[in-house]
Amino acid sequence: MAISRTTEIKASSPVSFDDAMRKGIARAQKTLTGVRGAWIENEEVLLDAKGNIFEYRVQLKITFILED
Repeated sequence: MAISRTTEIKASSPVSFDDAMRKGIARAQKTLTGVRGAWIENEEVLLDAKGNIFEYRVQLKITFILED
């Protein structure tokens, strides 16, 4: 029987939400073993003084399997 755990991280990108998600998952895989899934719980953008988007952020929940 596998036991999983979920952790929460935030990731950002100047390009897109998709890029932020991919960067967040890649970073999680560097330190967590057995990553099996992820979902976006929240998205936000940061705007400059002119109202232009300069950063996309995602709040991810990452599920990974605990080792025996």
